[in-house]
Amino acid sequence: MPEPIGPFAEATAVTPRPTGTAGATGAEAYDAQVGEGWDILGNANGGYLLAIAARACTHALGRPDPVSITAHYLSPGTPGPVHVEVTPQRTGRRFATATARVVDDDDRAILTALGSFADLAGQSGPERVDASPPELPPVEECIVASGPPAGASSPDAPASFMDRVDLRLHPDDAGFRDGSPSGDPRVRGWFRFPADEPVGSLGLLCVLDAFPPTVFNADLPLAWVPTLELTAHVRRRPAPGWLSCEFTTRIVSSGFLEEDGLVWDSEGHMVAQSRQLALVPRA
Repeated sequence: MPEPIGPFAEATAVTPRPTGTAGATGAEAYDAQVGEGWDILGNANGGYLLAIAARACTHALGRPDPVSITAHYLSPGTPGPVHVEVTPQRTGRRFATATARVVDDDDRAILTALGSFADLAGQSGPERVDASPPELPPVEECIVASGPPAGASSPDAPASFMDRVDLRLHPDDAGFRDGSPSGDPRVRGWFRFPADEPVGSLGLLCVLDAFPPTVFNADLPLAWVPTLELTAHVRRRPAPGWLSCEFTTRIVSSGFLEEDGLVWDSEGHMVAQSRQLALVPRA
């Protein structure tokens, strides 16, 4: 049975361009649309943009799941048409690898990515996991993370990314919203797409960049944190239901910070992990 189509799937859809319109030798070209409302203060969420690039790669390679993918963000993505150029690098028995380049209508590069793809259905192997899901209160006791993001000029700001997802923050990690950060650069919470849209392996790329930055809970200037590079590892397709997530930062130095993420599904499997390098907000 085909996977149901929902708002995220529609907002990351890609369409092959006519043969001969690729921008680089050997590349396969796709049209896509950066959707309205998938942004933070006007700039599209980085995980959402990466999901568009990865979806184009899955079409070009015939492998449905990203296993490891790294994106470098070159300029902000804004709502409107974009083009994705996918260049296959190698196709093996289990894995296929490609690069992707996302550009807008003015040929301004938004991101480049390198990823390996496979079919994770029925994936199995030895298990040893020296980690566990974060301790979270029940979903109904967590803080709904919707409405204008920190830094918005008005409570009447247009709907943005946080209104496109169902994200609930651990109460201990949500104090930054009213000016009382915890002091610990950590953010935990629950995630799902509205209306029970399946997350799937591509949706996990969005999840890994969906939560407020960990630095919001540190004793540092409060501002949005531009991502320079995001690496995602997908271990398996998530089971239906809420995902429990935890993001932490250990080192803020020389104007940069790292943010490490772990995502667990409703059956207790660790399904994805990430690291991103971001700029520390200036005062």
